[in-house]
Amino acid sequence: MRQLKPVKWIFPIVALLMFLLPQILFAAQGKIQAQIEGKKHKAGDKITIKGQIQPGSDLNVAVFSEREFAPQEAEGVNEKKAFKDAVRNHAFEMDTSVPVFYYMLTNEPSQYGNISKEKFGGPSFIDGLYSTTMFNLTNWDNLDTQLKNYLGPLDSREKWSFYKYNHENTYGINTVTKERTQVGKVTIFSRSVLSDHEKSGNYWDKGTSIDLDKETGKFTATFNSFRHTPPDTDFNVYVNGEKIGSYNLAGNGFWLSMGGRYMNPLWIIIGAILVGAFFSLIGAAGGMLMAAFQVMVVNTMGPVGLNAANVLRPSNVALTLFSPLGGFYRYAVKEKRVAWPVGISFGIGILLGSIWIGKYVTELLPMSSYKEWLAVLVVLMAIRTVYELTPRVMEKRKNIKAMTEKFNQEVQKAREEGRATQMGKIEPVQRGIFDYRFKFWGEEFRINPFLFFIIGVGVGIVSRCFGIGGGFLLTPIMTMIGALPMYVAVPVSLVGTCFSSIGSFIGYLANGYLPDFWIALAIVIGGFVGGVIGSRMQKMFTEVQLKIILALVLFFLFFRFFKIEIWI
Repeated sequence: MRQLKPVKWIFPIVALLMFLLPQILFAAQGKIQAQIEGKKHKAGDKITIKGQIQPGSDLNVAVFSEREFAPQEAEGVNEKKAFKDAVRNHAFEMDTSVPVFYYMLTNEPSQYGNISKEKFGGPSFIDGLYSTTMFNLTNWDNLDTQLKNYLGPLDSREKWSFYKYNHENTYGINTVTKERTQVGKVTIFSRSVLSDHEKSGNYWDKGTSIDLDKETGKFTATFNSFRHTPPDTDFNVYVNGEKIGSYNLAGNGFWLSMGGRYMNPLWIIIGAILVGAFFSLIGAAGGMLMAAFQVMVVNTMGPVGLNAANVLRPSNVALTLFSPLGGFYRYAVKEKRVAWPVGISFGIGILLGSIWIGKYVTELLPMSSYKEWLAVLVVLMAIRTVYELTPRVMEKRKNIKAMTEKFNQEVQKAREEGRATQMGKIEPVQRGIFDYRFKFWGEEFRINPFLFFIIGVGVGIVSRCFGIGGGFLLTPIMTMIGALPMYVAVPVSLVGTCFSSIGSFIGYLANGYLPDFWIALAIVIGGFVGGVIGSRMQKMFTEVQLKIILALVLFFLFFRFFKIEIWI
């Protein structure tokens, strides 16, 4: 019988053993071999997990915080109502609890969902102006049975549904998860399932790398932790369903506990000075611009369970209250150009609207359509403001034209004499609830304080809904309906915004909403300083220039309300 030569068989046998050895060893050990690099990190640091799984298997690394949240834990009045509405429309309950932060790192993200196109921007009656992509989590029933064993605490249909809600619904992101994936400054969804960025190219995978050798099962997974994770947050890590360890994220900067962010308050003071100065200059858009600053720069999000808006709005009130106070000394005491009967009537109406009526209006009107009606009103005001600059209108308003000529003459004379420009002051002619007359620069103006009380009620409702002073409505209304010059309209607008701010703040306190202490303090300081600066700057601008600035702000707010501008 012919014998086989062993040399011919040795190489295939060795190759087969090398292929089977990792699987034999893995089976003998009976568990995942993996570890986390470092047990203590700072918020925003890279987290690396490496080790070995069953050869030939896909990698599924679940990283999640020990801190969990259930809708029933929400303490705010509006949050409770919003979650009760969400429970009726989704497959989770008020006691369904999920981790606040949860990430799944995998080489096969398609197992958990799919990439789809997402339209965003523009008014609600169109299907978005812009287009991007996002990752949509699949429904519980579509998940493979084996995958469900890899999800750690997300072990039921209800928990998966609430997790999906928190990462794909704007309210869930702003109230629970707090980590936003954005295009420009528009929130699309929150990071949930992450894969290797070099392979996927998806913007939400940025900072994530996954290296898996399927033949041996060896892997390395790295991702960026959330930069604004609260200090001392503990995380657990599961690899293919087995817990392999935990780590802690320490703070990374000055923590704003109610703001939910790391930021030096000095930057907020600087922003508040700029906004406060502009607000005192034209008497409009202080609250709106401060809100934009908080959204774009500070990124105010609030603590878990409290919607971002309910921290941002009370904080804004600090600017619309203290910035006017910074300008009052010059406007009211030194230059004496505050039409108090109009300002007081405005203020009483605003208090009534913001404290009492505004409460019921905000419960009845959908905020999205409410903003869009405001957008229409704002753009009409902007167009009207531009129209008022035309020679035809200026000829009709002879008192403003004459006042403007006198002011321009004073500016020219002050330059020639090398002194500061002197501003005219209000000289009452007739006082009355329905008829108030005064002279300014020698020209007589007439206004109905009671009418502005009625208007003030409407402005108060708006200020309650948005957490703003309402100056973007007050100033143009006074220049259009009241036919007042900007030099008189702005100080009265600041009086009105003080009242609306007090009313709004009382309303927030009644519902248990407080601002972040450090954000509010920074805004108080910056807003007051900005108010002093803005009041000094006003006489450097002509009536026409101030109206042009006001018109530009109104057009800006139109785009803002309709979500037309991607950069916001």
